[in-house]
Amino acid sequence: MTDARETASANPAKAETEGQDPGQAPVPLLEPREGVPPVTSDAAALAEIIAAFDSGSGPVAVDAERASGYRYGQRAYLVQLRREGAGSALIDPVGCPDLSGLCSVLADSEWVLHAATQDLPCLREIGMVPRRLFDTELAGRLAGYARVGLGAMVENLLGYALEKGHSAVDWSTRPLPEPWLHYAALDVELLIDLRDALEEELERQGKLAWARQEFEAIATAPPAPPRKDPWRRTSGMHKVRRRRQMAVVRELWTARDRIARKRDVSPGKVLSDSAIVEAALALPSDARVLAGLPGFGHRIGRKQLDQWQAAVDRAKELPESALPQQSQATNGPPPPRSWADKDPAAAARLAAARAAVTARAEELSMPQENLLTPDTVRRLCWQPPRARTEPEVVSALRALGAREWQIEQTASLLTEALATPAPSK
Repeated sequence: MTDARETASANPAKAETEGQDPGQAPVPLLEPREGVPPVTSDAAALAEIIAAFDSGSGPVAVDAERASGYRYGQRAYLVQLRREGAGSALIDPVGCPDLSGLCSVLADSEWVLHAATQDLPCLREIGMVPRRLFDTELAGRLAGYARVGLGAMVENLLGYALEKGHSAVDWSTRPLPEPWLHYAALDVELLIDLRDALEEELERQGKLAWARQEFEAIATAPPAPPRKDPWRRTSGMHKVRRRRQMAVVRELWTARDRIARKRDVSPGKVLSDSAIVEAALALPSDARVLAGLPGFGHRIGRKQLDQWQAAVDRAKELPESALPQQSQATNGPPPPRSWADKDPAAAARLAAARAAVTARAEELSMPQENLLTPDTVRRLCWQPPRARTEPEVVSALRALGAREWQIEQTASLLTEALATPAPSK
């Protein structure tokens, strides 16, 4: 009996769903099978968890909760695990900031995560780095499911409805409220069952080997490098046209980030993106004028207003040579909207390649971006191999990081697309 069915049989109402019809409403999953485990927050309790998971067997379900929107950065504030023979565990990374010992006993195990790329950075910070993984969200995409959130996948494949409502709470709260812990424990209750169902479906569709290549790529990918000029991602930045205004955004963003880091709060709680953009557009002459702008109202004290105005003034005093450029320099192709003017032949290649990849993705019942990333298609079309033969296209795709299954599915199509003639003048 699977964990899911054992959980159901513990409740008579759920037990009636054994062999339920596909059209039946999902069964609410109300309680973890062994109840909500205590939160592990000290070395002695962690040692017991490590021993229990070391003696367990099979894959290990892993999840992490962050405090996005509340705290600075993306650190983990709760880690949930489940494994056959070990049950479930809830670990507080504040009290147990180094989980490398737990990682060691799970080194040879497959880790099951949902949307792994979201959790892996914060897990890496506390010493949790998988060698092998199974991503249930990505598996759902490859299998062609339209809705790949954890709740939707559990409903569609297992027939259960997970509790909702606590995903966006402040997980840095201490002590964590019991309803939140209940929600957190249920998040890993069915992950391994979901993994097994998805593996079976991928095998049926002939895509399991493809999924394994994708999982390996995620597990072996190095940490993402720091983002260059992160201030350029300020929401509403498209309204800022002049370089002097862009400098104001940069100065205000940098000052806000420094304060948010020091206070350990989300930058948006220090100053909103919309306020930064308003100040950049207005270029206020003093703190009194700044106070009249949206986002700088009565809740902001005089000292804070002076602080923000000082950032504006720094930007206004910069020489022209120190102002940011209109666009960020990149090592990739220009935006596709400019291709028709810059290189009409490349634009024709891109249109043909996009159409071919989209058609093949539809045939395979998966999103186009999972068949081949848009960036890979753009780079190949902007700078195609000198000899536009299929072996050369294969080499180019491999150099761009495409997996072997992706190359097998798209190389011949892209070779043909690269032969698209330039439009006649």
